[in-house]
Formats: sequence, C-alpha cells, structure tokens
Amino acid sequence: MSLPTLGTLQVRPVTDRPDLVPSPVRDALDAWPAADRVGVAEIDPDLADTAACSEAYAVPLGVGANCVVVAGRRDGEERVAACVVRADTRADVNGLVKRLLDVRKCSFLSMDRAVEESGMEYGGITPVGLPARWRLLVDARAVELDVALIGSGVRRSKLLVPGSLLAELPRAEVVEGLAR
Repeated sequence: MSLPTLGTLQVRPVTDRPDLVPSPVRDALDAWPAADRVGVAEIDPDLADTAACSEAYAVPLGVGANCVVVAGRRDGEERVAACVVRADTRADVNGLVKRLLDVRKCSFLSMDRAVEESGMEYGGITPVGLPARWRLLVDARAVELDVALIGSGVRRSKLLVPGSLLAELPRAEVVEGLAR
C-alpha cells in the first residue's frame, strides 16, 4: 500500500517509526487495521504550529487538520469532545459543538488537563488514541481531504492520514458544519 505524500515532508510508515508518536497513539495504531495507510514525518518541533509547518514544508494550509479539545457541563456532568477541523476553518465551539454536547457553555479544555488526560503534547494532540470518555467530532470537510496532515501526539512529527480514515477512528462522529 502506498503512503500519502505532501510537500517536502519525508514520509515513512508510522509502523516503522513508533518512536515518533507517544504511547497512547502507538497503542491506538497497533489496534487499528488501517494503520498501514498512515504515514509519519519528523519535523522541527518549533514548526509544529499549522501555519509554520505549512510554510516550512510546502504543504497547502487546506490539507492540514487541527484537533481541539473542548468541554462543557450539564447537570453537574462534564462533557468533553475533541473536534477535528480543517486548518483553514475553525470549530463552531459556541454554536454546533455546544449543541452537540448539550451544554450551556463550551470552552477549550485547559492545556494542563488536555496534556495530562491525553498523554500527548500540547500543540500535537491528535484524534488517534484519545481517552475513551472523550467524544470525537470530525468535520465532514476534513473527511473529504485526500490526505490530512494532523498532529501525531508530539510536536516533533505529523501524521499523514487519508481523510476518509478520520471517519473510521474509534468513536468518530462525522458532523456536517462542525467548522466555519
């Protein structure tokens, strides 16, 4: 099976470079039959932010996908979701996401909690290997990408995933209009 390529990134099968992902991501990939279609590229960690990575590695911004973690409360119960949206859009946190979580107010999970609970680095959080109690909301436009460049769980690498595979992640809910 051939791996996706993008820009000047040097892509390897993620199964050949488990050192480039943290243990929650590695464990999820080990259990995922489609892992052989996922590539990984080592990058400069100072260039992990989407815009900087796109510019440095000649990757169109429109193929990047970001994963943001949000939370809200209803009747004393906290509801957490990771939202995957194309990098050229923003999650509709206080509109559709708030309604999907059925909460009065929705906000980004604190950096400390997101890092601690996911086992991933801030700025590298990926939808692969998230905590089981978190919902995973994926914008339909991200699923339509031929190749999505997403975080790997650490800032020193990126995953290259066919967009259609984002819909196949455990607990993924594909949502029309998740982003604006």
